[in-house]
Amino acid sequence: MVNNEDFFKKVVSHAKEYGYIFASSEIYDGLSAVYDYGQNGVELKKNIREYWWRSMVYMHQNIVGLDAAILMHPTTWKASGHVDAFNDPLIDNKDSKKRYRADVLIEDFAEKLEQKAQKEIQKAQKRFGDTFDEAQFVATNDRVLRYRSEKQAILERMARSLESEDLADVKALIEELEIADPDTGSRNWTDVRQFNLMFGTKLGASAETATDLYLRPETAQGIFVNFLNVQKTGRMKIPFGIAQTGKAFRNEIVARQFIFRMREFEQMEMQFFVRPGEEMKWYEYWKETRLNWHLSLGMGAENYRFHDHEKLAHYANAAADIEFNFPFGFKELEGIHSRTDFDLNQHEKFSGKKLQFFDPELNESYVPYVVETSIGLDRMFLAVLSHSLKDETLEDGSERTVLKLPFILAPVKAAILPLLKKDGLPEIAHKIVEDLQWDYNVIYDEKDAVGRRYRRQDAAGTPYCITVDHQTKEDGTVTLRNRDSMVQERVAIEALSDKMKESITYKNWLS
Repeated sequence: MVNNEDFFKKVVSHAKEYGYIFASSEIYDGLSAVYDYGQNGVELKKNIREYWWRSMVYMHQNIVGLDAAILMHPTTWKASGHVDAFNDPLIDNKDSKKRYRADVLIEDFAEKLEQKAQKEIQKAQKRFGDTFDEAQFVATNDRVLRYRSEKQAILERMARSLESEDLADVKALIEELEIADPDTGSRNWTDVRQFNLMFGTKLGASAETATDLYLRPETAQGIFVNFLNVQKTGRMKIPFGIAQTGKAFRNEIVARQFIFRMREFEQMEMQFFVRPGEEMKWYEYWKETRLNWHLSLGMGAENYRFHDHEKLAHYANAAADIEFNFPFGFKELEGIHSRTDFDLNQHEKFSGKKLQFFDPELNESYVPYVVETSIGLDRMFLAVLSHSLKDETLEDGSERTVLKLPFILAPVKAAILPLLKKDGLPEIAHKIVEDLQWDYNVIYDEKDAVGRRYRRQDAAGTPYCITVDHQTKEDGTVTLRNRDSMVQERVAIEALSDKMKESITYKNWLS
């Protein structure tokens, strides 16, 4: 049995070996917490982005897209609260000299209590079998109740302390729980202090006249400052949404776990503008809608859960995360937030411009409330990649490594393989490539025995292998091999595109 840490190392090495992710500037020994997407990685990333965009924008007639600039007027970040409040609570270990986010240390401790509760539930399931009533067991079992009560108390205390900026109590909580440095076991901690995460830069031809700017730490503010531009030019009526994907930058001091937490990352966000008083209805709607989007990819409902925030951001009146079961445990994948009217009000105040909507049905103007959905594209990439990587033992006792990516997301949809490099088979294979590449990203592969080529494409995540053999010359059919089932069937060359389309269309996946 491979433990999670070993499996995560395998995910990282597989990502490099098959052209998904490389360390940035690797020939210069890399740059901490910055990564480059390789030839397969850039395709998978593009496909995830497109899957999100189609479901969010094309499937909703009242949601439109935007691409705002990374550089924004510096007052934007004063208005949004980022200049004064965009901080992480950090703590150093005096012995290991390593730095950690204090809140993450506490959350990881609380998660271990939840895992203990889950073990009790699993043991009872095995013991009672089909007669097991999980709801009753959870409500009455002393151990489960104790673990979950302790977890709740810890998270509530941390939230109160961070809310009131009582950093001394955050440290006291770490000491009371006897939380140790994960690497060394040392409990010799410094005080907790706040660290601002924004990257500063300058705009101008000379140092004397340059303006101080920031690289945007989130994409949402580009949507808020363009609210009226989009509403008026698109003649949008409330409720409506503005969606955006793009780069954001955070000077993460504690950047670990591969691409889970990076300094340069990509977000996929949608801000949904609603009538004041209707925000909670839409908050619940988007929680359900976004979870269904994740479930549509078939990565298992048991790998997702909602986590309601104990500590709300200064702009929110409700917030929940969709957490995914990464190799290092359940962690935030997407956030759904009811942001109230905070952002538009702040930009009204700081800009002196009215950011209101005239509602003809109510015959009044108001500042809309906002419900936000925000997902990290890189985190989604990691969720898909880590969940898809499998080691399988086959019926004949042999083993294979296979990357079972959802077909709709796979970088390459099919590899076309001539059985031999002679007898006119490569020419037929190239003709198939030329025909299919209008609809799909396909590749030609002739190196090694066909069995080894199958294994290589399995590990790269390619859903289909199309083999051209001598029978092809006789009857115009090829062998179509399915990556997951390894079933092979004869298909006429002219029917290939339609046959593949059955499993690689947005309609089939998103509906």
